[in-house]
Amino acid sequence: MALYISSELMQQIQAHGEAAYPEEGAGLLLGIARQADRHVFDLQVFDNAREDGARHNRYLLTSQDYLAGELEAARLGLSVIGVFHSHPDHPDRPSEFDREWAMPWFSYIITSVQSGRAVSSRSWHLKEDRSQFEEELIQITDGTLAQLSDDKQAR
Repeated sequence: MALYISSELMQQIQAHGEAAYPEEGAGLLLGIARQADRHVFDLQVFDNAREDGARHNRYLLTSQDYLAGELEAARLGLSVIGVFHSHPDHPDRPSEFDREWAMPWFSYIITSVQSGRAVSSRSWHLKEDRSQFEEELIQITDGTLAQLSDDKQAR
């Protein structure tokens, strides 16, 4: 199980976490899911819709955010395959709150932002029985659909 993403998109995710600091930043991963692997080709970045007092340790993407993400993914011939968010001054691993609200068919990239600087990012996938997250290996690629097509032909 791996998540393939370009260094440019990973940098955008980390920059969004830094810009949102000391609050959580969040958005959607657009791409293609192929068996256990996911390939990210675009992002939808959103403002944290959580109430003011809770944004430091919670994010909220609204139904309108998800709809906008679905529409953009469809326009690009992709799907919404996951969520990214930041953990200000906390590790890049899921909280119990993250587990309670996660969906097993999504990947979750979490970026640890310490004192305003992104220090690490990890990806997670919720088990089907919702009992726990399993870490997904992040593979940095050139992030093009052509590369995915070339990989498919090579197999």
